[in-house]
Amino acid sequence: MTDVLIVSLGGTAGLREADAELASSLQRAGARVVVAPAARPREWRTLAGIELAWALNARRAARAAIAAHRPRAILYSSTTAALLGPRTGAIRFDAPAAGNRPGRHGIWQRRVERARFEDATLLVPWSEGGLAEAPEPHADALVVPVPVSPSGLVAERDIAAITYGAHPEKKGLDRVLAAWLRDGRTGEELVVAGLDEARGAAWLARAAAAQPSGDGKPGPDGTPARAGSPAVRFTGMIARAEYRALLRRARVFVTAPRREDYGIAQLEALADGCVLVTTPSPGPYAALPIAHALDARLVSDALPVRAALDDPADGYAERAAAALAAFSPEAVDLVVARDLLPLLRAL
Repeated sequence: MTDVLIVSLGGTAGLREADAELASSLQRAGARVVVAPAARPREWRTLAGIELAWALNARRAARAAIAAHRPRAILYSSTTAALLGPRTGAIRFDAPAAGNRPGRHGIWQRRVERARFEDATLLVPWSEGGLAEAPEPHADALVVPVPVSPSGLVAERDIAAITYGAHPEKKGLDRVLAAWLRDGRTGEELVVAGLDEARGAAWLARAAAAQPSGDGKPGPDGTPARAGSPAVRFTGMIARAEYRALLRRARVFVTAPRREDYGIAQLEALADGCVLVTTPSPGPYAALPIAHALDARLVSDALPVRAALDDPADGYAERAAAALAAFSPEAVDLVVARDLLPLLRAL
């Protein structure tokens, strides 16, 4: 018999890694754990449709794993995985559909989620912000962060700035590129990870077209026009180790998400010593209060990249490391062993 079955949606690399981290933490606490991944469905035209397909695949994966392993407890990873679950269980989530699926995008998910959150054996949100968005009434909850730690020895900081652009509209890549073209200098480079050159070139061309013409006249916002442009490099999808190595070389991580459900990329950037420049984006953005406490100047819709490069706050990296202590693997292991596993075993 298995102690905990994790039904893993795993729609992104980040979600798969978070599920693997939690499974490993539960195993270190002495639990027998099985992870049941849902098969990736074909693409649908609407978000509501694709999430129905994911939920159906998660139900199939859960049914098969329940029959094979007879788990004492089930933990659905993501609200989507839990929506059509065949058995009541705990629900782990970064943000609920009530918060990140407005309008037609969550036309059926929000209604079903409300019932699932009320009937769940336990809610396991990634953050207090995620829990705050959960519909009421809901089951008892325990916040268990995704662990974050430095990825290796810090290298020479030879990259001026880096951003993550795998979902360019969601991540506000247009705003990041505009800020870079305004603040970057010749000889400096912005690395855009997760987006290939072909797609990135179109985003860069639109951002460049909105910049001052370079004829010496100021742009519409009063900023002076400049000849020449700083460099932008698009990496495409790269291995995780390669991405973290880029973070260790970068001085600044800049991002402008239109909504942030957690912000694991920002937390990893802080862990690897980057200065974080971000917009004050809505959502349960775990890195936002940390960024504000480290240097409030750099939390702005203006994305002041130049200030981060030329005038970083004293002791920024050291204070960031201290602020991330609650996200360390050791701290998360303690919460899992002391609090989460006993709750799951008691269900």
